[in-house]
Amino acid sequence: MRRLRRKQLPIQKMTTNFFKTVLLTLVPLTLFISCNAKAPVISSIDPKIGRMGEIITLRGSNFGAAREESYITIAGIVPTNSSYYTWQDDTIIFRVPESGESGLVYVITRGKKSNGVLFSNSAAVPRQIEGEDTGFEPRVSSVSPQTGAPGVLVTIAGNNFGATRENGGVFFSWDYETPSYNPFVVREPEFIEVSETELGYEYWSAREIRVRLPDGAVSGNLEIRTPYGNSRPVFFDVSGKPGYKNFTDKRRYTINYTVDVRILEASRPNTLYLWIPKPISSPSQRNVSLISRNMEPFVENYRGVSLFKLDNLAAGSNHSINLSYNVEVYAQETGMRAAYIRQEAHPLSAAYTQSTGLIPSNNQLIMTTVNSIIGREQNPHVKARLIYEWIIANIKIDESAPSSDNNVVSVLEKKQSDHYNAALLFTAMARAAKLPCIPVAGVLINRNRQTLRHYWAEFWIDSFGWLPVDPAMGAGAIPDSYVTKQDTVNYYFGNMDSQRIAFSRAELTLSQMESRGRLVSHTNSFSLQNIWEESTGGLESYSILWGDITISGVYVQ
Repeated sequence: MRRLRRKQLPIQKMTTNFFKTVLLTLVPLTLFISCNAKAPVISSIDPKIGRMGEIITLRGSNFGAAREESYITIAGIVPTNSSYYTWQDDTIIFRVPESGESGLVYVITRGKKSNGVLFSNSAAVPRQIEGEDTGFEPRVSSVSPQTGAPGVLVTIAGNNFGATRENGGVFFSWDYETPSYNPFVVREPEFIEVSETELGYEYWSAREIRVRLPDGAVSGNLEIRTPYGNSRPVFFDVSGKPGYKNFTDKRRYTINYTVDVRILEASRPNTLYLWIPKPISSPSQRNVSLISRNMEPFVENYRGVSLFKLDNLAAGSNHSINLSYNVEVYAQETGMRAAYIRQEAHPLSAAYTQSTGLIPSNNQLIMTTVNSIIGREQNPHVKARLIYEWIIANIKIDESAPSSDNNVVSVLEKKQSDHYNAALLFTAMARAAKLPCIPVAGVLINRNRQTLRHYWAEFWIDSFGWLPVDPAMGAGAIPDSYVTKQDTVNYYFGNMDSQRIAFSRAELTLSQMESRGRLVSHTNSFSLQNIWEESTGGLESYSILWGDITISGVYVQ
């Protein structure tokens, strides 16, 4: 017996060591698998509108073969364990909590969160008004179609819309992803207006409105807003997009800027007009609000800028205009299914493939270069990617590069560019490839809250919306004090950070106020507009300083 025990001791020791070895091997392997797991993706939800307690089916990918520690949230509420019926890698079937509400559904597995899809409580979906009309607020009787993707033409019938749009607008639901859930915090629904940049308003009368679904809209309520009130909301389903776009990393900035004027020679009467840009509103830049200003504008919103008028200025006098705004900026993350992309006859194609003095897309050198890059490629997303990668590989982008001529053709010849011309070159080359594309101007914000004038571009994909492209950031051509992503080349095609503020999208063509006015324009500034100053009458000489954008507050969510 003693001999048997002596023989078992080494065996027990070997067995223990064996299991230790296996355990030490499996732990890092498990961690490696967890770190490299793909994020779950929801492709569909059925039904989209239902009752609390109803059975819901989610289809997609990367859910995991078993639920284990994974879970679902719906409007911030996590269903109980007994609510799950089926959990497979591509299918989840569960029961909606009885206490649930309308909201986005997410799948969270292995610490990663999916894209969100909207589930609406049928008890809370607004009903269209029936019966006799009363009051002056707009009323919606029908919406056709009731589902569609960005760019689709939507006809809204009803009454009290107003003979013209004036200060009215059509608004669709908009949403963003938060870094964490708090079931005790109720988020108010947010909306995005039909976009002028996307030529969204096609027709407006007292009984009918025709608009195009804006980029950034999600399934949810549609409503009409006029000076006489808002319509009751009507549900609109956004679907059929060839990819996804998420808004994350919310940042709220408080910005300040000043225009200082010194009058040198003047006699009365005289007038100085100043077109001062405001932060623009877009799917990723929202809730722009005025904090303060020391002077009321002559026109509050003249095609996206504030127009100030200074009359009868005396020689030797000094004048300042000080402005302060709050603006929310979101990072954009996109993913495309190339096989589902289709080019259609959209008004944007005619508007944003035109050749202009700033964007000479019909230049022979540009057209020849583009044809050699894209060959016979027809997919618009692939064409844009080929152009973007060619610019980064073949054009030396440097903020200190000479840009006195501000000519993208010269940039293409010399293979050297600054941020400004790099964005304009991409825009011109994209338009030469028949891709609707617009330049964007604004500022970058670094770690020390300093700003740098910066330029990028956006190109349009039918049934999807705008995709951002930043050749300068993709090439890493910015000072070290500005934060960039690790894989800049891939990130800055289709994605964008929230450490920037835009002041113009597309070329902003303004009309002068007086036929004899003397105009001044600026290049390489933080807005792409053709007029900045106009002097009339006896205003013979003056100097003006357009101050830099300064950041006095940053709030990161």
